[in-house]
This record gives sequence, structure tokens and C-alpha cells, in this order.
Amino acid sequence: MTTYPTPVTDRPGHARPGRTTAARDRRRPPLVRLFAGEREDARWLRPAFWALLVLTAVVYCWDLSVSAYANSFYAAAVQAGTKSWEAFFFGSLDSSNFITVDKPPASLWVMVLSARLFGFSSTSLLLPQALMAVASVALVWGTVRRTLARLGTTTANVGALLAGFVVAATPAAALMFRFDNPDALLVLLMTAGAYCTVRALPRGSWRWIALAGVALGFAFLTKMLQGLLVLPAFGLVYLVAARTSWGKRAVGLGIAAVSLVVSAGWWVVAVALWPAESRPYIGGSTNNTVLDLVFGYNGLGRIFGGSGNGGGGGGMGGGTAGSSFGGSTGLDRLFSSEMGLEISWLLPAALVALVLGLVVVGRRHLADPARAGLVLWGGWLLVTGLVFSFMSGTIHPYYTVALAPAIAGLVGTGGALLWHARERVTGRLGLAAMVGGTAFWSWCLLNEDPTWLPWLRWVVLFGGLLAAAAIVVGSVPTLRRLVAVGVLAGTLFGLTGTTAYALVTTTVAHSGSIPSVGPAGSSSGGFGGGPGGGGMPGGTAGPGGSAAGSETDGSDGTDGSQQGPGGQPPTGSMPTMPGGTTGEGASGEGTTGEGTTGVDGRTGGGAGVEGATTSAALTKLLAATDTTWSAAVNGSQSAAQLELDSDTAVMAIGGWSSDPTPTLAEFKALVAEGKIGYYISSGSGRGMGGGSSTASAIQEWVAANYDSTTVGGSTVYDLTTAK
Repeated sequence: MTTYPTPVTDRPGHARPGRTTAARDRRRPPLVRLFAGEREDARWLRPAFWALLVLTAVVYCWDLSVSAYANSFYAAAVQAGTKSWEAFFFGSLDSSNFITVDKPPASLWVMVLSARLFGFSSTSLLLPQALMAVASVALVWGTVRRTLARLGTTTANVGALLAGFVVAATPAAALMFRFDNPDALLVLLMTAGAYCTVRALPRGSWRWIALAGVALGFAFLTKMLQGLLVLPAFGLVYLVAARTSWGKRAVGLGIAAVSLVVSAGWWVVAVALWPAESRPYIGGSTNNTVLDLVFGYNGLGRIFGGSGNGGGGGGMGGGTAGSSFGGSTGLDRLFSSEMGLEISWLLPAALVALVLGLVVVGRRHLADPARAGLVLWGGWLLVTGLVFSFMSGTIHPYYTVALAPAIAGLVGTGGALLWHARERVTGRLGLAAMVGGTAFWSWCLLNEDPTWLPWLRWVVLFGGLLAAAAIVVGSVPTLRRLVAVGVLAGTLFGLTGTTAYALVTTTVAHSGSIPSVGPAGSSSGGFGGGPGGGGMPGGTAGPGGSAAGSETDGSDGTDGSQQGPGGQPPTGSMPTMPGGTTGEGASGEGTTGEGTTGVDGRTGGGAGVEGATTSAALTKLLAATDTTWSAAVNGSQSAAQLELDSDTAVMAIGGWSSDPTPTLAEFKALVAEGKIGYYISSGSGRGMGGGSSTASAIQEWVAANYDSTTVGGSTVYDLTTAK
């Protein structure tokens, strides 16, 4: 007969042999237990958990509007969703439903509901993102605590608190949970899937593993295939660690698979069945279908290049889109470039915790919850990390926020296991390696920006190394107390670097398509790129450094904001870059120029510049229109900013990545029907999404048939009056 370890449960007296009914009846009521924990818990444990959540909420919600609308591409789609339920359902960029954003709409749904409830503003846009950080911290805490339950209440809770704190103190999390990209919801849903998987293990519950499938299904509707990178780890853990028969495990996985397909596929099927002529064009696709987006632009194209992602397909960047955004492919990618600053602070410690944690659990039963936790978080980290390291299509450094829960889970789980085994050499050396390795690597990362708190890197280095030495010296029987001192001090110094960088990230305004972490002026995101990945090289050669050949690093403007604007804006509307230069967009070249200051105090050009504001004259002109689209402009970035400033629907010709819509014939028909008020020139006809021959043909046709005028520095054609 197969035997299993004691079930993991939040009710210590329920499943443990030898407990009497009277002991079980002494449990606190559910509401009291929620806030105060179990009677057996140390009094400070549950208050510490709530303090962690409150602290996370305060830090992440404080001055949330500093980034205004953050990424105007998604902000415009949220604005559109507040005006049209059809735009809400499809994730349209404009309220008249010409084209969608290049991602499925799940993340937009959350922000639109918030904006409909509280009114569309920067705060209502970003508040759900910040609250997702709090929820993610709580779920990581709950997941780690359950897997460590057999080590004792205090050890399990401390390991869980450490894991939750690591999530909140990750710079990539501090960046993306205060930004309107889909990554915040993606991380929350994947973490929820991990929690549900662990909940399914004690009794082999098919209901909990089905909920894990639902979570990953909606993760797919958030960012498509990236949401499924954790699937192998979750499936493996349930298969080998669920406390039920092999047959029931197989049935449970089958139910989970069905749940995933249904929760991910209902929207895909709905879009496929909806008549194409009565819905918006699916942005990012080549044939107006979601499946092309899944397996092309947002799927295999990301991994292998092509499909609008550069790399193997010979797209922008001359076959190097992947390397230009995230550093050269290879095992060191996550440690270098902007990626290193965003996610790698505790990555060495997590890897040590994974390897030595598995050594510590040794030959325990496969269903051992601590082993299951290591496999779950380790599988998540290894699969996702390897994909990020070697994908040759478009990748942006902020994608690495998807690794934050895995790193946190490994640090909390592995650290607790090594502490529990501190009487063994493996345990002590493992703790010393985690502390010392983190101190050294934090010093390396902080040294990339030596002008920011120059003393901090030395405090972290020497403090961490001394703590690691204390742990090693604690091997001497008479000095065993030094192990505890070293672990406490090492934890403090090890978390200092990443926490400081995360905190300073929350104080900086972030806008554009490739936000970056760190203090104002340290941005290395580069000029170009975007939420969908169609952009120009803008990566870095090392943490905080600029890529070779780049004439600008895309860093902060006069207000200290960090942004990575994308594409060529309308004529006379070039974005102002640091030092008074204006970007050329497609090439990253700069020319000296001056920008105008918008009503929000940000510096930039005129119409349609990401992170800038539209001129008052052009805003007034568009707001006075009563046509279906107030204007048409090349590219989603230009259209998005015009929409936000004028509060009208603007047609984005070519979408984000030169989508084949509209054709010249379709554009002529819409103009003839009086549905487009103005055409705003992009100069050369290029721009994000506007670089196709169709976009150029449309601009040439407009110039040949309509008179132009200059409004607020932009060339505008009145499409209601032909020559």
C-alpha cells in the first residue's frame, strides 16, 4: 500500500494523527483565523503577513498617477472600452472599432471595468495593476506556506513571508505592477494557477487542478502563449505529487486540460464566428484571425523570429530583434543588459536554493510537499528562463517580471529547507552560498550605476560577505549561534539592493513602450519598440548601458520620466529626447530640435507622439468632428496619443506592425462615405504600423486629392473637401 506524507492543510489539528475532537474544536472561527492565524501560530506571524500586504499596497499605490497614462497604446484601448462594449469585448484601439491592440483583451477588461466604475483617469487605469501586486504577494505567500507546512508553523510562515517580500521587492514587479501593459495580470493569473495546483495536491482534488487550468486559460487571453510556459511545471507537479491514484491523477489532468481549453478558447471561437466585416481587424495578424496571432506574431514568431518579430524572419533589426531588445541570446541573457537589473538580483540565490533544496529533501516521497514546491517553482523558472534566454524574436526586458514569483518561491522554499537542515553541512553551506552570492551579484548590479547611492553597493557587499562568513564559521559546535545571526543579517543585506532599486523605480514616471527600472536618468530601454514588439533596436550592452551604435539611450526627459517612444510621429511632431535631440524613430538617429510642453508638463512634440501631448489647436480640431473617426494617421502609437488627447476615435492605418488594413480601396470608400474627418501626415509615410506600401499609397492619394494645412505643427488634410 502506498503511503504519503502528512497532508498539507491550513488546519493543523484536522489531519494529524493523535489529535482529539476537543483539540480540533478549539480552532478559531474562520474570520478570526483569517486575520490572527491558528492558535498554534506565533502571535506575530499573521500580523506580519497583513503588514506585508499593507506595505505592498502603500508602496505600489503611492503617487500612482506619476506615470500619467503610462503606455498610451493600451490606455487608448481602455478609453475606447469605456465608450463601446464592442471595443471592450474585442480590445479595440479606438471606440469606432477599426482595429484591435495586438494582444487578447483580458488585461484591458480589468482596466476598463475600473475606468467605467471610477471614471477614466490615470489612477483608475493603473489602480487594478497595483492591486494585482498585492494579490500576487498573497498568493505566493499562501503557496509557499502550504508546501512548507511539514517543517513547522514558524518555519513555513517565515519562508512564505520571505517569498512574498521578494515578489514585492523585485524591480521588474515594481515597474510593471504600476504600468498598464498586460504583464501584471499575466503574473497574477500564473501565480493563481500555482496556488490552485498546490491546493490540489493533498487530496488529488480535480476541482482545484481544474481551477488552475482556468487561471492559465485566462493567462492565455492576457498574453497568449507566454501564459502557458508554466504549464509543464504545473502538470508535472500534479502528476507526481498528488495524493491519489495514478488513474485519478490522469483524470484530473484531463479535466484541467479541458478547463484550460474552454477558458482560453471561448473568446477565440467567438471572434472566429463573428462576421469579419462587422468587427475590428485583429491587430498583429496577417489575415485578420486570432489563430494567426497565436502561432505567428505572438507565438512562434516570438521564439524563432519572423512574423513581424525580426530575428529569423529578417524583420526590423536585421535579424537581431531579439538580441537588440534583451541582449544577445544565451544563458547569460537574464544576467546582462536591462534584464539583469530588472530580475536577476536574487536569481543566483534561487538557483542555489533549487539545487541544494532538492539535495536536502533527498529521497523523500515524491508527494512530499516541499519537494513539490521546489519542482513547481523550479520548473517555472527553468522553462520560462530558458525560453527568454534563447528566443530570437522580439523580447523586451520587462517580460522578465514573469519570473518574479518563481524566484521568490525558490528563495522562500529553498531557504526554509536549508535553514531546517542547518545542522548539516549542506544546509549551512547552502545558506552561506545564497547570502554571499546575492551580496556579490547585487554589488555588480549596483556598480553599473555608480553615481546612484555609491555607498550602498559596498554596504551590501561587505555586509553580505560577513554574514556568509558567520554562517560558515557557525559550523564550529561552540559557535552555532552565529548561523542564526548570519542568516538574519544576510537576509537583510541580500534584500537591500533589490529593495532599493524597486523603491526608486516606483518614484520615477514611466511612459512609452519599453519602460525600464532604476532612478531617473538610468533608462536603457532605447528608442523604439512597443507593446507588441514591432520596434527598432534599443537594447543595452550591459546593465544600465547603451547598445553599440545607438545615438540615444531613450532615457528620461526633463521631468525624469523613462520612456521608449516608438515610431515616426506626424510631421512636425518629433519627440524630444534627452539633451534636446529628437528621435527619428525607425533608425534611432537624432536631430537637434525643440519640443512643446503639454498640459501635463511633459516635454514632447505635437500630435501623436507617445509620451507627449497633442497641440491644443489639433486637439480642438479633432474634438469638433462628428465623423466615425475624427482622423486617420499612420500607426497605432500616433493614433493612440491623438485619441487620449482629443477624446475621439482615430483610425490607425497599419496598426502597430504594418497590418494590411485598410487597403487603399477600403480607405477611399470610407472617405467617400464621410466617415473620416481628417488625415494627419506622417511625413515619409512611415511610422509604427505605417511602414507598408499601402500606408504610403494612402498618403500619396490623400496628398494628390486634398489640400493640406498646418495645425499645431502637423500637416493635416481635410477629407471632407476635395481639391
